[in-house]
Amino acid sequence: MTRVLLLATTTGYQIRSFGEAAEALGVRLVFVSDRCDRLEDPWWDKAIPVRFHDSAASVDAVVKAWQGPPPSGVIAVGDRPTVLAAHLSAAFGLPGNPPSSAEASRNKLASRLAFASAGLLTPACQTISTGRDPSTLHDVEYPVVVKPLALSGSRGVMRVDEERALGSAVDRVRRLLRSPDVAVQRDGLHDHVLIESFISGREYAIEAVLTGGALQALAIFDKPDPLDGPFFEETIYVTPSRAESGVQRAIVDTVASAARALGLRHGPVHAECRVNARGVYVLEVAARPIGGLCSRALRLDGPGRRGAPLEEVLLRHAIGEPVDGYRLSPGASGVMMIPIPRRGIYRDVAGVGEARAVPGIEEVRITARPDSRLVPLPEGRSYLGFIFARGQTASDVEQALRSAHGRLQFVIEREVTLAE
Repeated sequence: MTRVLLLATTTGYQIRSFGEAAEALGVRLVFVSDRCDRLEDPWWDKAIPVRFHDSAASVDAVVKAWQGPPPSGVIAVGDRPTVLAAHLSAAFGLPGNPPSSAEASRNKLASRLAFASAGLLTPACQTISTGRDPSTLHDVEYPVVVKPLALSGSRGVMRVDEERALGSAVDRVRRLLRSPDVAVQRDGLHDHVLIESFISGREYAIEAVLTGGALQALAIFDKPDPLDGPFFEETIYVTPSRAESGVQRAIVDTVASAARALGLRHGPVHAECRVNARGVYVLEVAARPIGGLCSRALRLDGPGRRGAPLEEVLLRHAIGEPVDGYRLSPGASGVMMIPIPRRGIYRDVAGVGEARAVPGIEEVRITARPDSRLVPLPEGRSYLGFIFARGQTASDVEQALRSAHGRLQFVIEREVTLAE
C-alpha cells in the first residue's frame, strides 16, 4: 500500500480530513507528531513521536521506526512541522523543500529580508530582543505592527500608532512568548519581536502547490472584513476572489516570486498578501496548507474527479500524481472563523438551527467546548467554531455567512479570579 508521512501537532484540526481523503485514495497515512514518547501509543494511531525543535534527533527517530519501502510522500500540517518535513523528504530521497527554505518561510524576519533582496515590496522592519527596552529603538515611523517571529493565526499581532504605546505592546508580546504553551516549543525565534511598518490595503489569502519550483494557484480568497488593527483577527474567507483579473494575476505572480525568493520547491503553499496602490505586499508564504477546518471551504474539479477536497489533491500531489488539471469547482464558497468576542467561560450557544437554515449554509461547526476558557486575540489561538457556505457568487456566500453568524447567541460568563 502507498504510504505518506503526515506531520502534525497533536491538536491539528486537519488530521481527520487527511484521513478521510487517504481512505478514499487507498493511501495509508503514517503520523509523525510531537507527543509523549514514554507511553505506548497514547493516541492509538501508531504515530511516531518526535520533537519539532530537534530536527536531527527526530529524523533519526522516524528513519529507525520506518519499516519497508520508503514513503511515497511527506506532508506537513501547521508551521512547526514544515522544517522537519523538509529534512525527512531529503532523508528519504523525496521531492520537497530545502530545510533552510522551510526555516526561512516560518521566520517572519528572514522572509522579509528574502523578499526585499528579490526586489519585492516589503515593509520596513527591525527586531528587538524580548529582554531589550523598546524605548532604545530608533527610526520607528508610526503606525507599526508588532508581532512574534514565528507564531501564526495573527497571534500576538498588534498595531501601534504612537511611540508611547510601543512599550506596552512589546511587553504584551513578551508575556505571550513566555506563556507555557509557547515556551514549551523551545523555539529560539521566540526570543525576538518583529516591528514593521503597517501596510494599508485589502488582504487576500492564496492556496497553491509547488511542483519543481513552479507555483500553481488553486484559490484566491478575499478577506472582506478590514484588517486594520488594533488586532488582526481573521473572520471571513470567500472564493473565487472578486478582485480585478489584473490584480489576481499580480497576486499569483508576486506569491510565486516570493516562494522563489525563499527557495521553496515542492509541496503545499498558503500565502497571505496585502494589495494597495503601490502593488502587492506578500506577508507570508508558508510551506503548508491552510489551517484549521478552513480547507472545507474548497472543492476542486480535476480530470475525472469533481468536488475533491483540498486534502485529496495534496495527497495526490505528494505521491507524484499530476494535479495541474485541478481548478475550483463552479460557484462560490467561503468560511467564517467565528471570533471570540471577549474573555470568559463558554457555557452554551443558541440559534445553531436557525443559522443552519440560512440559504447557502452548508455547515455550522461549534468547536468550543462548554465550560472552557475563552481567550481572544492577540493572546488567543482558537475560534468559537466555523460556518461554511456555498452559493452562486462570492457576494451570496459572504451574505449567507454574515446572516448565519447573526443568528448565533453565545453565552460567555465572566471569569472569576479567586484572591490568594
